[in-house]
Amino acid sequence: MASPPVDPDDITPAAWRLLRVAAGYEQRAVERELDGVMQAHVSMLESGSRALSRERRERLLVLYAAELTAEQVVVLAEHF
Repeated sequence: MASPPVDPDDITPAAWRLLRVAAGYEQRAVERELDGVMQAHVSMLESGSRALSRERRERLLVLYAAELTAEQVVVLAEHF
């Protein structure tokens, strides 16, 4: 599992949502893919009302990055 090309600490709530959607995941699907990450966690991360632990954000980013090119991840993370 390669490291994503961006730091999860630098990703805004809007960019988290765009990454998820671009990777083709609905919030419930993320819950099924990652143990310990619930739909509510994803929703709070994307709304900016709560941050997940760094470990969970890293796992989430790896999940999304597996479906996107490195360039797509960088563009979404840096511009939104």
